[in-house]
Amino acid sequence: MTAPEPVNLELPAIASSVRVARQAIATLAATCGLDDQAVALCVSEAVTNAIVHGYPADRPGSVRVRARSEVGDSAGLRVEIEDDGDGMRPRPDSPGLGLGLPLIASMASSVDIDSSGTGCRVSIWFAG
Repeated sequence: MTAPEPVNLELPAIASSVRVARQAIATLAATCGLDDQAVALCVSEAVTNAIVHGYPADRPGSVRVRARSEVGDSAGLRVEIEDDGDGMRPRPDSPGLGLGLPLIASMASSVDIDSSGTGCRVSIWFAG
């Protein structure tokens, strides 16, 4: 079996981009035989975090969303959400409750967060 085509999106850091990313990755997840609703929820949370926390005060920016499936013994789906914003740091004015990352961690097989440079990259693995 060959792997489906990967998804590579560069989206503006605006609310409507969440839906675009969610739909594209959910379609790929369904093609891979994964729980597309769980994957879609995780992608929604991660993209929303990138927009809200990476670019506060409606500062312009972009969010990159990449996903690729892997077949064989280590079958699954790798999703990466990356921004060039402010990185991960607490925001006292945050509109959220801080439940997004724990939710992602509970639904995915693994989550890796890198905010060591400019911006932030969240890599999520869903085992097949």
